[in-house]
Amino acid sequence: MADYTRITLDESEIPSQWYNIVPDLPEPPPPVLHPGTHEPVGPDDLSPLFPMALIGQEVSTERYIDIPGPVMDVYKTWRATPLHRARALEKYLDTPARIYYKYEGGSPAGSHKPNTSIPQAYYNAQEGVKKLTTETGAGQWGSALALATSLFGLECEVWMVAASFEQKPYRKTMMEVWGATVHSSPSDVTEAGRKIGAENPDSPGSLGIAISEAVEAAVGDPDTKYALGSVLNHVLLHQTVIGEEALLQLAKIDEKPDLLVGCTGGGSNFAGLSFPFLREKLAGRMNPTIRCVEPAACPSLTRGEYRYDFGDMIGMTPLVKMHTLGHSFVPDPIHAGGLRYHGMAPLVSHIYELGLTEAEAIHQTECFEAAVIFARTEGILPAPEPTHAIAEAIREAKRAKETGEETVILIAVCGHGHFDLTAYESYLAGNLVDYDYPAEKVAAAMEQVPVIA
Repeated sequence: MADYTRITLDESEIPSQWYNIVPDLPEPPPPVLHPGTHEPVGPDDLSPLFPMALIGQEVSTERYIDIPGPVMDVYKTWRATPLHRARALEKYLDTPARIYYKYEGGSPAGSHKPNTSIPQAYYNAQEGVKKLTTETGAGQWGSALALATSLFGLECEVWMVAASFEQKPYRKTMMEVWGATVHSSPSDVTEAGRKIGAENPDSPGSLGIAISEAVEAAVGDPDTKYALGSVLNHVLLHQTVIGEEALLQLAKIDEKPDLLVGCTGGGSNFAGLSFPFLREKLAGRMNPTIRCVEPAACPSLTRGEYRYDFGDMIGMTPLVKMHTLGHSFVPDPIHAGGLRYHGMAPLVSHIYELGLTEAEAIHQTECFEAAVIFARTEGILPAPEPTHAIAEAIREAKRAKETGEETVILIAVCGHGHFDLTAYESYLAGNLVDYDYPAEKVAAAMEQVPVIA
């Protein structure tokens, strides 16, 4: 094997198609249901929220979907992203494991999120939409959509979870530089926000609340649509450029992963890296263990129930079958704001139920310990979200040291942490707090989940 540290691709090698995993699954995923009738939704049910091009991708059974030329032109400003071998981290851990990480922090917004914000803005602009609304947790998605709408001439309005709005003020500024209007959620500009704020004036917010506000604003304006940064099929589809590139990069050095790890909140980063590898596994061309890692304070896969639930807190969205902690559950304000979501992407939930992936939950102090080790060895300051994957990789590298196995580990470092220094400051000062799974709060939220016959 050649002695590579950074594996790159030529511009001509950037994938020109997104990969849709649905046709390759042994069982189709459960349908999306109308919140009122509990019957499968049709295109007309989704049209108040999304343009028809994205609705078509949401329900597509085509294995590959061409990436439009204008989207490719923007992708090429930062893609292909590098695949690194973490040699300094391996040396620090004194492990025989070979650790590779796909780094998405070099995009203009600093994360993997533009992989989907760019096509979402493009398709909306093509259909004459004037404005997009959205929610954001840590601010990475809001930043990415603000970037994309500025490039395609759309307005952008963002509801940012209150806990992150306070923790990460420069994310708000970044969005505003790209022309977005940003609200702390729950806000006083929507009926949903006012209702929740009246019930709990000190609410830290949640992605479910912010989604309710953004959806309410979108459906009330015929020139406005809603954009989602994770969870839905078309979002996961757009992210598969990550895994397709990683496959090509590993092939260049004749490597195949034994273990693939991704952090999971809504599921887009994990799906983007893992779905192309899962395709190869299902075809018998490789056999990696594929593992989701989520926060112990919001463990939807490891502790949630697999059932139909709303994607938002108020109950305005269609019902999707997913691992959920209950749509009214408000997670504790951990610093990995992008992972504070009550549910998991339906496709990620489905493949987990089929036994094609594993899942594990880790507390944030262990994650930040891993992040500091990673920063001091590899030089990259990761966002709080991918520290979960880094922590799991370190665990596995230590196991490899005990067994002497030359395990090949692949992870996604889905963004940088330059706007997350308050979290690092808290960790370094010894003030970071771990939150345990709140069983009673989840039980109360699960009582409000619809019962679908």
